[in-house]
Amino acid sequence: MPVFAYSGRNGAGQLVEGVVDAADSAAVALQLSTGGVTPIKIAPDAQRQARLFIRWGSGKKVSITDLLMFSRQMYSLLKAGVPILRALGGLQDSATNPALGQALKNVQQNLAGGRELSAALQNQGGVFSPFYVAMIKVGETTGQLEEIFLRLYHHLEFQEYMRNQVKSALRYPTFVIGVMFMALAVLNLFVIPVFAKVYQSFGAKLPPVTRGLIAFSQFTLDFWPLIGLVIAGAFFGFKRWVSSPSGQFEWDRRKLRFPIAGKIIMRATIARFARSFALAMRSGVSAVEGLTLVGKVVDNAYVADRIEKMRAGVERGEDLLRAATKTGVFTPIALQMIMVGQESGSLDDMMDEVADVYTRDVEYDLKNLSAQIEPVLIVMLGVLLLIVALGVFLPIWDLSSAAFKR
Repeated sequence: MPVFAYSGRNGAGQLVEGVVDAADSAAVALQLSTGGVTPIKIAPDAQRQARLFIRWGSGKKVSITDLLMFSRQMYSLLKAGVPILRALGGLQDSATNPALGQALKNVQQNLAGGRELSAALQNQGGVFSPFYVAMIKVGETTGQLEEIFLRLYHHLEFQEYMRNQVKSALRYPTFVIGVMFMALAVLNLFVIPVFAKVYQSFGAKLPPVTRGLIAFSQFTLDFWPLIGLVIAGAFFGFKRWVSSPSGQFEWDRRKLRFPIAGKIIMRATIARFARSFALAMRSGVSAVEGLTLVGKVVDNAYVADRIEKMRAGVERGEDLLRAATKTGVFTPIALQMIMVGQESGSLDDMMDEVADVYTRDVEYDLKNLSAQIEPVLIVMLGVLLLIVALGVFLPIWDLSSAAFKR
């Protein structure tokens, strides 16, 4: 993610400077405003970006599990009355991930230099998300920092749970399709060429299916380096396309339209959004700011765009229910819960209920995933086996029939 250098003035009118990673300068301005800093100048910092790449790009990435443990440990230490600098020092020494240990060391140095914890976390090269930083800022403002760490722990735990649920939904069909392609490769490269030599020695006319299999096998043998290059080029081209903003948006949009799995991905994504938004609302963040922050943690560019449109609607004066309806991603039950939350003044509790509804739907879909996918996979395997069987055994059957007639 790009790194920007900024200068601005805090609420006391003092000049503050620093660096922050964000998608663009507008995101930097939003982060600064959320932190109570009025930006004066924002510019890309190429040197800092290079140093961050050297520091973390060559090492182990900070995972959600690492942040889970950090959040829980910080809650326990602060609740026990341990000073924050001492707590960070202890966690830095015990960190099993060198990247996290380095980040905590930098945070400790920033705090010793007089910076707030949220500002120190914000400057750690993307280790801590904008949502995480904003929640810490809320904890500093309200004096409930230890409680915010506990909420962040539960939030990250839920995020990891839903991500693992989606991965498990895709693991089985991906494995089966991968095995099918491997079996096809083995047949083309090793099995069919042997049969082709046997049939050639007979000098008999082969059925169309067999000729097609032999031709495809021969093409694979003759051009396998080219095929490998095309596959590798397609893979890296796809990765590059997905890494671009437009490609990421389009791919995330198409993922939600996948048969069977797309529905699960959509529900898991909305569950993460609802739980994150509930946390933001419960922590005292306004609806507009909460939607802005939560849009960055849903892990889907298309849904993030829907949430951004939802935020724009609320900012224009629409109520949350109307803005949510326009997105087209919420079920009628979820919309009813949002309506009840607005009318009763307990929107955070209702958003938690929305997350629970979608979570239960995801769990139900996962339990029935095998029953939905297995017929499709069985048909695909059956068609593949039928083509191979006909191609391999029809010539033998024809030759056997001819021999009996003689």
